Amino acid sequence: MAGRPTLEQVAERAGVSRATVSRVVNGSPTVAPTIKEAVERAIAELGYVPNQAARSLVTQRTDSIALVLSESATRVFSDEAVLPGIVRGVSQELDAADKQLVLMLAGSMASHDRIERYAMSRHVDGVIIASMHGADPLPNSLHRMGIPVLCGGRPLGRSPVPYVEVDNVGGARLAVRHLVQSGRSRIATIGGPQDMVAGIDRLNGYREELRGSSLRSIVAIGDFTRESGAAAMRQLLEDDPQLDAVFVASDLMALGALNALQAAGRRVPDDVALVGFDDIEAARYADPALTTIRQPIVGQGRELARQLLRLAGGEEIAHSVVLPTELVTRASA
Repeated sequence: MAGRPTLEQVAERAGVSRATVSRVVNGSPTVAPTIKEAVERAIAELGYVPNQAARSLVTQRTDSIALVLSESATRVFSDEAVLPGIVRGVSQELDAADKQLVLMLAGSMASHDRIERYAMSRHVDGVIIASMHGADPLPNSLHRMGIPVLCGGRPLGRSPVPYVEVDNVGGARLAVRHLVQSGRSRIATIGGPQDMVAGIDRLNGYREELRGSSLRSIVAIGDFTRESGAAAMRQLLEDDPQLDAVFVASDLMALGALNALQAAGRRVPDDVALVGFDDIEAARYADPALTTIRQPIVGQGRELARQLLRLAGGEEIAHSVVLPTELVTRASA
């Protein structure tokens, strides 16, 4: 048969109306099993492929979900575990649901405007936004437009947008408690960026755990990169040369801190114990292997996709889902 098979040709082959073929293609439950079987057999014999654009006009659905990462391309594709892990988790869950992932980067206000226009044009059935900085206006803007939207991490400020996050405060407290219980008495922290909820909450967890003790807080701030972890560690050694432990708010920063400690002649863990956060693969292969707080990175991505699909399907979902963290003890502490 020349050309692309049409809906009419499928209907003729199956001996049914065009409307019946359309109902089968669009998954209607009102078609009798024997008729559905005849239509599906005709589709297979002719090699018919539904026109997705036309189908979307009928169903008002695109079967696509956007994942927006509020970072530059350089940052996303140089990240060694966290953001790629979230992408992997979202993709796995969408694949299982036969949905398409549309990955978008929002590293500037211009890109925010572009994403708003794209979502307003209903090219996707919903939007997941992760790695937000500051009081990002994008989630609330999409919500006001009536677009199903979900955040990876609690939005800063008041927001009606639901979210999925990990227990950052509780994980930080676990890390500091471990250091206190191991007998460390001058426990510093390298906090994450203070325009991100993960950075804010992990610093709060560190301070909360020290609050009930006689230990004072010693703080430096990084931006979740190796380089910033090394720079912050050098600053801490200048501020308090006698420190004997550091909780670091990400594994990448902890690896940078480890290099800085070794360059300064400090033995880990003999002189300074070190605990990170994330449990990226590189943490296991550091020398010494890094004690850390494990967060379910891929699991968070999967949960984000599950919740967004429910929201896009018209279901009510919980305003917040908080996933647990756990201490993984290795040689560095």
